[in-house]
Amino acid sequence: MGYPGGMLRRAAFRMDAERAHEFALRALQVGAPALRVGSAWLKRRDASVAQELMGLRFDGPVGLAAGYDKYGRAVRGWGRLGFGFAEIGTITARAQPGNARPRLYRLPADEALVNRMGFNNDGAVVTARRIAAARRGAGAGVPIGVNIGKSRVTPLERAADDHVASFRLLRGVADFVVVNVSSPNTPGLRELQDRDHLTAILSALRDEDVSMRRFDGRPPMPLLVKLAPDLPAAQVEDAVDLSGELGMAGVVLTNTTISREGLHDPSAPGASEQGGLSGPPLRTRADAAVRIAARRASGRLVIAGVGGIMDADDAWQRIASGASLVEVWTGLVYRGPLIARDITLGLMQRMRDEGVSHISEVTGSALGA
Repeated sequence: MGYPGGMLRRAAFRMDAERAHEFALRALQVGAPALRVGSAWLKRRDASVAQELMGLRFDGPVGLAAGYDKYGRAVRGWGRLGFGFAEIGTITARAQPGNARPRLYRLPADEALVNRMGFNNDGAVVTARRIAAARRGAGAGVPIGVNIGKSRVTPLERAADDHVASFRLLRGVADFVVVNVSSPNTPGLRELQDRDHLTAILSALRDEDVSMRRFDGRPPMPLLVKLAPDLPAAQVEDAVDLSGELGMAGVVLTNTTISREGLHDPSAPGASEQGGLSGPPLRTRADAAVRIAARRASGRLVIAGVGGIMDADDAWQRIASGASLVEVWTGLVYRGPLIARDITLGLMQRMRDEGVSHISEVTGSALGA
C-alpha cells in the first residue's frame, strides 16, 4: 500500500484503496527473498536504538501496526524493509470475510484513511500455519507480534473463550500477543474495554499461558492490550491499572478513532463513511493517550505508540510522551515502504544532534512538560 517514487504512488492511488493494499502485500510477499540482498542497507541502525523489552530484543523502535498484514502473508518481508518488529492481524478464532466492500477510503488532503474492514482474516488455524512456515529457516529476523480479536459471531459473554481459542493456536508462532478490544468496526467490540469484560479476557489468557507453559517449558508470553483513542482519561488509567494488576507486559495506544475532528477537508469523499480514522488527524488524541498511560504506568508497562506517526519528528514526540516502541500503518500508504528506515535514521540523527546516547533516554522525557 506504499510505493517508492511519485509515479508509482500516483499509479497506486488510481486503484481502489483495498486493491492497492492487496497488490502491495503480494509484491512484498513475493519479493521478500530478494530483499535479503539489500537488507543491510534497509536496516541501517546502531546500538543506540536497540532495546531489550518484554524479554525480547528490538533492534529498532519502529514497527508495523496491526491491520496492515491481516493474513500474515508478508511476515518475512517486514524486518527486511527495516522494521524493528511487526504486528500481524487482527486474527480471530474463526475465519471471517469482514465487512462488505468498499471498506477502505483514502483522504489525501489529510494523509489519512477511514476503514471499516471488520477483522477480515483466515482464522487462527490457517494463519498460525502460515506464520509458522514464514518463520522457518531465515524467518522474520525481528520480533513478530500477533494481534487477536473476538470473532464476529461470538457473543460478548463468550469473548474470553474466543480469545483463548485463538491464543492456543497462535502462541507458538508469536513473540508477543496483543489483545484488540478497541476496533470500532465489529459491533459491540469496544464494550470489551470495560473493566469486567477486560478482566475476564486478560485473566483467561494469562491463565492459559501459565497452563501451557507447564507442558512446553516456554517463557511467559508477553501480553498487551490495545485501547481506543476515544476513551476518557479515567478509563485509560483504569485499563493501565488492570493491566499491571494482571501481569500484562504493556499497552498499545491507540486504535483508530470514530471522531472526525482535525480533518482539513471534512467533506472529502470517504470522510463521512462509517469506520475508524487513522493518520495525522489522530496524532493529538493518540499522543495524549500515551501520556496518560505513561504517567499512570510509571515504567511498569511497555507502551507502544501508534496513530499519526508519519516521520521521525512524530516518532520522537510519541517516544518522549512515554512510548518505548512506535508503530506505523497509514504512513506506509503516504510515505512509502522505506518509512521504517527513514524514521529510524531520523531518530538516530536527532539523538546525535541533541547529545542523546540511547533511545531509552528519550522515552518519557516530555512528561514533565
